[in-house]
Amino acid sequence: MIEVKKLEDLNLAAKLFCEQIGDKRIFLFYGEMGVGKTTFIKEICKELGVKTEVTSPSFAIVNEYNSEKFELIYHFDFYRIENIQEIYDIGFEEYIETDALVFIEWPEKLEELIPQNSNNVYITEIENFQRIIKW
Repeated sequence: MIEVKKLEDLNLAAKLFCEQIGDKRIFLFYGEMGVGKTTFIKEICKELGVKTEVTSPSFAIVNEYNSEKFELIYHFDFYRIENIQEIYDIGFEEYIETDALVFIEWPEKLEELIPQNSNNVYITEIENFQRIIKW
């Protein structure tokens, strides 16, 4: 757990997070709309050596990045998903069966598909930009 008091401190949280990844591969990001899930994932990707721009996959549903520390990173955003069939249709199960690092925003939309080896990340707003990030 880490408290982030200002946006500039988010890189320190990402560094700490990356130091603790170990052999974990699937991370579920929970938090209200606008709390900073995508922003935190951007900082994590930067820390992992992603050279391309990291953007929200809200409309694409999944973005793929190459990293210096992991061959592939998949970043999902299921906010716009209306039913579980859409998740099956994109081949979600194939993505999570790889050795890639997987970040999932709005995992509440796929509860029946959440792998047992997933790791939860909770982002809570305290006030202004201050956040508590727990994993």
